[in-house]
Amino acid sequence: MKFGPVPLTQAEGTMLVHGQTLGGQRYRKGHLLDADDISRLTDAGVNDVTVAIFEAGDIDENAAASRLATAATGSGVRAGIAGTGRVNLFARTAGLAMLAPDAVNRINRVDEGITISTLHPFDRVEAEQVVATIKIIPFAVAEADLTQAEEAAHAVGDAGLIAVRPYRERRVGLIQTNLPGLPDKVLVKTEGVVRNRIEALGSTLSAPVTVDHDVIAIEAALHGLVGSGAELVLIVGASATTDRRDVIPEAITRTGGTIEHFGMPVDPGNLMVLARINEVPVLALPGSARSPRLGGNDLVLERIMADIPVDGADIMGLGVGGLLKEIPSRPLPRTQAAPRARRQETSTPQFAAIILAAGQSRRMGAINKLLIEVDGKPMMRHAVDAAREAGADPVIVVTGHQPDEVQAAAGDRATFVHNPAFDDGLSTSLRVGVLAIPETCDGALIALGDMPRVGAKHLRQLVAAHDPDEGHLICVPTRNGKRGNPVFWDRRFFEDMAALGGDVGAKHLIGDYDDVVVEVPMSDDAVLTDVDSPAALERLTAEGAEEKS
Repeated sequence: MKFGPVPLTQAEGTMLVHGQTLGGQRYRKGHLLDADDISRLTDAGVNDVTVAIFEAGDIDENAAASRLATAATGSGVRAGIAGTGRVNLFARTAGLAMLAPDAVNRINRVDEGITISTLHPFDRVEAEQVVATIKIIPFAVAEADLTQAEEAAHAVGDAGLIAVRPYRERRVGLIQTNLPGLPDKVLVKTEGVVRNRIEALGSTLSAPVTVDHDVIAIEAALHGLVGSGAELVLIVGASATTDRRDVIPEAITRTGGTIEHFGMPVDPGNLMVLARINEVPVLALPGSARSPRLGGNDLVLERIMADIPVDGADIMGLGVGGLLKEIPSRPLPRTQAAPRARRQETSTPQFAAIILAAGQSRRMGAINKLLIEVDGKPMMRHAVDAAREAGADPVIVVTGHQPDEVQAAAGDRATFVHNPAFDDGLSTSLRVGVLAIPETCDGALIALGDMPRVGAKHLRQLVAAHDPDEGHLICVPTRNGKRGNPVFWDRRFFEDMAALGGDVGAKHLIGDYDDVVVEVPMSDDAVLTDVDSPAALERLTAEGAEEKS
């Protein structure tokens, strides 16, 4: 293919390579110039144009893209329509992307103008999702180069260069083990998370079986599920499996099963067990499987559900890219298990307090409620003083509406950050506050500026309840069973808080991570008492007068 400027007298039948306006008419890139075009351009005084001229053996971009798409399309994939040298390949069904990376690389090295881009091997895809794109960069490529690329695609075999392995519907059994002290709600939540996982992969979960965490009970449950026709068995233990000779692997072995692999180089997911009883695969899932977030167990589960063989060697090959996103259900997160610097065992935990004070207090009327005096000082200052006395450092006040007035009311014992987007909802203030927390803090109290009865004693109780080793990561105050504010959050939730949107705070995260919530009973109603209306202020004032009388 030739490319460059040519005299207009030689341009008929050539292709314009740039979209442009010539002679008062707009021509698109790729337009083939005909005799009428040449006449109009001559009348307009155009002398030359930049064009592409095909030579013998050239294949135009759309024809070349279509041919390579045909060669690359494997089972479970369909090719789209060619346009501007591009053809997308779409998944016909949900499943896992099956690719031959070496062959893709060989194709991309044939000629710089012939390209193919894909997902990663074993990436999860939905029906009609793009799994690959073929793009011919210039307006044409040589027949010999295109043929070489096609041959590289065909060499992969019958499955095709780009394929999708669909999930196969099957009956899945779930065993959960129990130990004293494990709340029933954890078992219920785990069942829901696992059921959603399985249904998303096109299968059904049978009624779960809950047994004691001992070898005999688990062995009996395995016999029952396999004997009743389960095609996959999942086990979530009340205690993590820490050795091939631990309780769950021992129970599998006693049923006549084989432990094919223990552990994996993927975090979370290190403590997974892959086993088989006859032809039935068994997965003993790590504790991270209680969370709906992606973990190493998902990588193995998805392959099993798509009938892709997976063995110990495959699992050991998952280390590159195996550091997945931190999950809050981890009792000891990576940042604490391998800290940047060793902490003194006797050191006092460091925590921050965020006091949300950006709102316009519309329910209160014309006055900003945070500026109202309660017991001789602005309402806002009660929150700051309580946080300081409880040991919070720093105390971060997020301002928005009337920032100067709020800052003056809060006093000089706080750090102030302003949220210019406070009208966009509570989440914007939370985000601004969280981003101001130093890395040295283990967690933070999220407090409201309109709860003047909350004192240092309430905050100290919440901080004292925080225990990452026991999985107590979100500490919520309660009064007679009703949850209130403020709430203490472990630092691993800061990223989730910063990602919130709209007029919502972090409350819904409590529901998402209920298994790491600890309720802290309080001796009075302070944690339920916010002053957000004239009536609430009147009640607060009356209660204060009664206490003094």
